[in-house]
Amino acid sequence: MNKLVIANILHRPLRSLISVTAVAIEVIMILSIVGIFMGILNDTKQRTNGVGADLMMWPSNASYMAGVSGAPMPAKNVEAIRRLPHVAVATPVIQHLSTTGAVEVLWGVDYPSFNAMKPFVFIAGQPFQTPNDVIVDDVYASSRKTHVGDTITIFDQPFRVSGIVEHGRGGRRMIPLDTMGTLMGSEGKASVFYIKCDDPANISAVANEIHSTRGFENNKVQTMEEWLTLMTPNQLPGFNIALRVVTAIAVIVGFLVIFQSMYTAVLERTREIGILKSLGSSKPVIISIVLRETAALAVAGVLLGIAGTYGVRLLMAHVFPTQHFEITGHWIFQGAIIAFTGSLFGAFYPAWIAARKDPIDALAYE
Repeated sequence: MNKLVIANILHRPLRSLISVTAVAIEVIMILSIVGIFMGILNDTKQRTNGVGADLMMWPSNASYMAGVSGAPMPAKNVEAIRRLPHVAVATPVIQHLSTTGAVEVLWGVDYPSFNAMKPFVFIAGQPFQTPNDVIVDDVYASSRKTHVGDTITIFDQPFRVSGIVEHGRGGRRMIPLDTMGTLMGSEGKASVFYIKCDDPANISAVANEIHSTRGFENNKVQTMEEWLTLMTPNQLPGFNIALRVVTAIAVIVGFLVIFQSMYTAVLERTREIGILKSLGSSKPVIISIVLRETAALAVAGVLLGIAGTYGVRLLMAHVFPTQHFEITGHWIFQGAIIAFTGSLFGAFYPAWIAARKDPIDALAYE
């Protein structure tokens, strides 16, 4: 029977190739959207956590997603935070989500206080010298072949690269806080305050002191650990919805292609089925032949899809070098199971039709 399955696959190579490709596309669609979303998410977590802060303070109505809440807080309020007991450093930051060219969160920073959180490691150049200077990290500089003194565009304005630092601290591109505020129409404002305590044991005390300070009663105060727990797919608005939509579309495509392929194959092999039934093959045997053929095509499609996903990652790395693309074993397994199961469901009805054929009618079929 296995030889028969292989012969059936090889007898119509183009149809088999189309089926394999459909399953592969299904796998690529699922793994790619997960890879892009998880890459953005985990890269943001790593670089934000690398600021060196213990606490984050947001406006009461702000989203914990970096760059989506504008800059509603007066930056001068950071002085009140700095005067609190057990506060070692507090720095205002503006975060702005940009989709020009690639999805990126631009950072406007007050260099002295931001650097005091955790000093930059300069690979080349130096801190801001003028309001139109920008600091970039080594990942950005390497991907864009950028050097100190080069000019890059931010908000349609030219900025001179004053320094290149090691990645993992804040944004890939950082400009002076006042400049960012002016360009955004939010002069003197900030999106978030990062706060470093004199001792990690005092984190709770500092959070309570902030909420006890007049004017800060309703502000959100989170530890970095609390913020990191929120940055998960289940917490991100729209992530699971987008994943379900893409998965559903991918499964429907794979289902229909496999269904059409197997249904046509059953019609073409009517006489073959009649011979098998006349020789005593039972309905389960006939069904197993169709399902085994589908399983072989699905396995080939899954393997091609996994390989294709790595190809997509290489392409993304070339087109969007600063964009992380994560492929995990968990999602490879889950994507493979979804595609394989959908393919078998697509073949079940044609297999059932084949098993119900009358052997006499099948032998007489031309």
